[in-house]
Amino acid sequence: MGAPVEFQPDAADTRRLRDALGRFATGVTVVTIAGPDGPMGMTANSFASVSLDPPLVLWSPARSSGRFEHFAKAKHYAIHVLSAEQVALCPAFSRGGSAFGGLDVTMNEQGVPLLDGALARFECEQHATHEGGDHLIVVGRVTKVTLREGEPLLFAGGKLGQFLTLA
Repeated sequence: MGAPVEFQPDAADTRRLRDALGRFATGVTVVTIAGPDGPMGMTANSFASVSLDPPLVLWSPARSSGRFEHFAKAKHYAIHVLSAEQVALCPAFSRGGSAFGGLDVTMNEQGVPLLDGALARFECEQHATHEGGDHLIVVGRVTKVTLREGEPLLFAGGKLGQFLTLA
């Protein structure tokens, strides 16, 4: 184990802060909306539960994304918690919002695309948004949940992986 490194976060050098944040493993989600020209999706690891009563969750799209405005304004969306089997979806929806080719997709009543195979899917109605620096914090009221068994896809230190079961 190496010696700890201390530093003050600096806007001119965000790499070390990114490295420190990358020490926290997260799940991987794909958020989908009905876009102006068809279904859109975005990979996000900034997902968290907020409240059980009422049922609220949050995620945070980056303002630098070319898809930001569409996701920030979406009144309805779905957050899909990816399984380890869905690893190919992570980079597909990181690069562009229209990676739906060849996927089993259905639309809900609001026209939001729903991906098959997610460990959990939260269909949401936008509840609130909050300023979050270079991201927007989007809080959604969960209106419907779909759940299945499986192993989660994880993201840590810039790498994708899965759990190792210890004896």
